[in-house]
Amino acid sequence: MKALVTGGAGFIGSHVARHCSLHGYDVVVLDDLSGGYLDQVPPNVQFVKGSVNDVEVVQRLFTEHQFDYVYHLAAYAAEGLSHFIRRYNYANNLLGSINLINESVKNEVSCFVFTSSIAVYGTNQLPMMEDLSPEPEDPYGIAKYAVELDLRAAHEMFGLNSIIFRPHNVYGESQNIGDRYRNVIGIFMNQIMQGQPMTIFGDGQQTRAFSYIDDVAPLIAHSVQVPQAYNTVFNIGADQPYTVNELALAVARAFGVEPEIRYLPARNEVQHAFPDHGRVRQVFGESPTVSLEEGVGRMAAWAKQAGGRQSSAFGNIEITRNLPPSWLL
Repeated sequence: MKALVTGGAGFIGSHVARHCSLHGYDVVVLDDLSGGYLDQVPPNVQFVKGSVNDVEVVQRLFTEHQFDYVYHLAAYAAEGLSHFIRRYNYANNLLGSINLINESVKNEVSCFVFTSSIAVYGTNQLPMMEDLSPEPEDPYGIAKYAVELDLRAAHEMFGLNSIIFRPHNVYGESQNIGDRYRNVIGIFMNQIMQGQPMTIFGDGQQTRAFSYIDDVAPLIAHSVQVPQAYNTVFNIGADQPYTVNELALAVARAFGVEPEIRYLPARNEVQHAFPDHGRVRQVFGESPTVSLEEGVGRMAAWAKQAGGRQSSAFGNIEITRNLPPSWLL
């Protein structure tokens, strides 16, 4: 079986590509390396440097390989920043996805697996359940939900099967810890390794259910082998929510340092986000999960070896009005 994994040099994508390879699939990774790293591409897979926005590259890959499965993980997943990079957000996270859906329809792909986000729910819908009507509040969530709707339309019109996962706050080894706009655990670790205080927007009482990568990636890779999962949406990730303050303490413990926190003005974000996972358990069964302490410990051990990374500013901010001051530096 042949599988395309977009974003396979990135964080979740590289783990999914590895698990697809372990399943015995002939895997092709497509990644433009804008947020991923070549050394994260698993061995025994074919790597193609290119963007999902490049129609010619996408068409050539589908023609050459006749993929059975497509795992679409390529995206710039900076939810908060998406307000200020709207054109970039929609070009990469929406239009690039449509290129893949078009070719999947034309080449009769058996199943299209899409990683969406709990950002589609918006705020005040707790616990977040798949049957709720999505009300995304930022361009990132809007783009993700638009792709979900397009996949539904592609199934109704052309019979393209899909599986949609809405993961949340995933962390672990190989995460891009040098991105100042996303991945709060990675940001905290990078700041500690550079001798800086951990920065928190607002009072730190926001809650999230932080999800370790091994609780997410293997199930995504395996999902195409579960017919009951086809044409269904699943929340996926951890159950237990923690405040950002609690998270900061856990990261400090993993590094054996006293927590030093600098609070920044609050930004516009969903305050509390934790989904229900009844549907994914019903279809895929129960599976053991990694606790926050253990997962953060594993990631910290990797980060210490990988070392800190300089956090650079996004090069093409489209709107600066209301941009958090710390992101202007």
